[in-house]
Amino acid sequence: MAKDSGATRPARGGQAAPAKGAKGARPAKQKRPRFEKSKQLIAAYKITRQRDRTLPWLLLLAFFATFGVLLLLLTLVDIPIWAAAPLAVLFGVLSAMIVFGRRAQKAAFGQVEGQPGAAYWVLQNMRGDWRVTQGVQVTAQLDAVHRVLGRPGVVLVGEGQPHRVRGLMAQEKKRIARIAGDTPIYDVFIGDEDGEVSLRRLNTHLMKLPRNLSQAQVNGLEKRLAALGGTKAPPVPKGPMPTRARMTGLERTLRRR
Repeated sequence: MAKDSGATRPARGGQAAPAKGAKGARPAKQKRPRFEKSKQLIAAYKITRQRDRTLPWLLLLAFFATFGVLLLLLTLVDIPIWAAAPLAVLFGVLSAMIVFGRRAQKAAFGQVEGQPGAAYWVLQNMRGDWRVTQGVQVTAQLDAVHRVLGRPGVVLVGEGQPHRVRGLMAQEKKRIARIAGDTPIYDVFIGDEDGEVSLRRLNTHLMKLPRNLSQAQVNGLEKRLAALGGTKAPPVPKGPMPTRARMTGLERTLRRR
């Protein structure tokens, strides 16, 4: 009888090796495009450079100041120059990257501040386990209340004209209170007046809230909140509309910070 040329040969130990394309075979790992991170960094630099003309000089100053000071200190403690120079270069690059990250963040906020959907843009780029629902209450003028669920509880973030947003906030609080029980409900109004939180401080403000819920409680509350559904109000733009297409590189940079 002729041997079946398509049969699978047994592997060592008597087990058959999985055939190519078999159901149990591991999927091929998808390769990322080459130099993807470098391209993202260059794109973020170009966007930031358009709004911050002093950026190149600040980066050079940060690099050479750190390089010079560290090199001097290392040579004073009798470390050979051939060993001190690479270390000084490394810390110089690190210092320049820290300055670039902060300037990029400042440019990003300057580009979106005051536009509809700016608060949602900040919320969806926050680090950590935050479940953000956009525009649970919205007006025709694009004033909006966004719902954020996390370990502190439920946080309602309102952006727009204060006299309209306060009414939206009160409506959403009533809806949530019916099913949230004793879960804390925080309200945050975006703005620069007393009792408001600026867009630049929104991330920090939420991170400082106390952790009142366990992970299991957050998951259970998320299911109950999903039953509330949304509103029939017009949707808020998913991020600042005029500049959204140009913010991708900066968003990736800020997520890594």
